[in-house]
Amino acid sequence: MLFHVTMDVNLPPALDPEGLTEILDREKAYCQDLQVKGKWVHLWRVVGQYANVSIFDVDSPDELHEILWNLPLFSFMTVKVMPLCPHPSAL
Repeated sequence: MLFHVTMDVNLPPALDPEGLTEILDREKAYCQDLQVKGKWVHLWRVVGQYANVSIFDVDSPDELHEILWNLPLFSFMTVKVMPLCPHPSAL
């Protein structure tokens, strides 16, 4: 199942810089592991924002839910999910 996911990140200004570095390192490792496994198939930065647009290829909505909830930055995100299906005019 394919899902279009937008993630807008809003970090609190008072976040400890060392803690932030640790969270960002875990986030990067987690998302790169999912990319290697073929679950996170596209990751695009939104210009001028701390946000991304991503495409996930997962077995179920429950699997996507688990992936998103386990993102180290999840508690600082606003996430929007849209399920995708093939378009009849697509080649």
